[in-house]
Amino acid sequence: MKRLITKSPFYTRIIGALFIALFGVALYVAATPPVRADDTSVAAGEHIIALHDDGAVKGFITKKATLKEALADANIAIDANDRTEPALDTKLVANSYQVNIYRARPVVIKDGLTATKVITSYRTGAQIAKHARLVLHDEDKTELSQSTNPLGDGASEIMTITRATLFTFDFYGKTSTSYSLGKTVGDMLNRKHITLAQNDVVVPSVDTPLAAGLHVRLYREGTQTITQEEEVPFETEQIKDANRDKGYKETKTLGKNGKKNVTYEIIIRNGKEESRKEVNSTVTVESVKQVEIIGTKVNLPAGSHEDWMAAAGIPPSDYGYANYIVERESRWRYDARNGRTYGLCQANPGGKMSGAGSDWETNPITQLKWCSGYAAGRYGSWRAAYNHWLAHHNW
Repeated sequence: MKRLITKSPFYTRIIGALFIALFGVALYVAATPPVRADDTSVAAGEHIIALHDDGAVKGFITKKATLKEALADANIAIDANDRTEPALDTKLVANSYQVNIYRARPVVIKDGLTATKVITSYRTGAQIAKHARLVLHDEDKTELSQSTNPLGDGASEIMTITRATLFTFDFYGKTSTSYSLGKTVGDMLNRKHITLAQNDVVVPSVDTPLAAGLHVRLYREGTQTITQEEEVPFETEQIKDANRDKGYKETKTLGKNGKKNVTYEIIIRNGKEESRKEVNSTVTVESVKQVEIIGTKVNLPAGSHEDWMAAAGIPPSDYGYANYIVERESRWRYDARNGRTYGLCQANPGGKMSGAGSDWETNPITQLKWCSGYAAGRYGSWRAAYNHWLAHHNW
């Protein structure tokens, strides 16, 4: 016979109390807003950290001076092989930061018959190869995949390197060592974006398999050609940082010019070059883009518009006239721009205001000094300038 157990009032009260407590905690967690990286309502000296840790996102507030100290204070462990963006020694000066943690993991690199295991936090093939001190040519191919035998490989991720074929290339008279993943000579030319002209000759033929050590020659019948090495200028990308003062500039990645071989068709008569025309070119070294951090933060002078006018030397009796003109020209925006015109009074061009001070681009007081001189010099006074504006809607 089964024994029937009944609950006493004492146990019923305990269970009820536990339920109410758990329900209250759930309501508190649901009502607590997450820390947002764009929250500006922080106390002085505090910084909001939005942390992206290998897919997991969390946030916290810190008063520490560097990112390393902040992570340690939040009990977030960083291994010696882990990597963060920004770097651990970054000084915390802004209200908020987006922080990425790239956790190191074992990766097996298969390079032909050689297998190398590295502990790395990098995510791309080129970065991982560089970390492992393996030399890659631009034409080599890397492929990342999940291991089908993690226990045997000792890692869950495999990087396979497919090496390009090394051959000698005589390109319109200039011989160099080259690499390609092409299967044939014609495939190699296509991969290098080389288009054959009507009189071009390729030896051996385009159907020849591209083998290590093969000598390939490309020349043009009936014309004289020269090939020379030229630089490929690097591009510059500027990233604007509103947390840095205007005028701040930091080169994050140094640009580097690339190289290319350019072939010219030339006509020489009586021993002199009569004409030259580019017939082909191939990039041998890719250029490296330069990345610059540019500060855009502007600290405006304290005080009202009247305080600015007083600092610029405008007498109180002219405040109304000056305010009327500036309000309609720029809405009191020091960086207002309309074509070549710029500033509070829309100087044309804006560089005219440099006579009032080197900070004319960002300092409204300097701009007002120039405006006052312009009003007096062209119209005789602010009042006369105001009357002109009423009649013509410009000054």
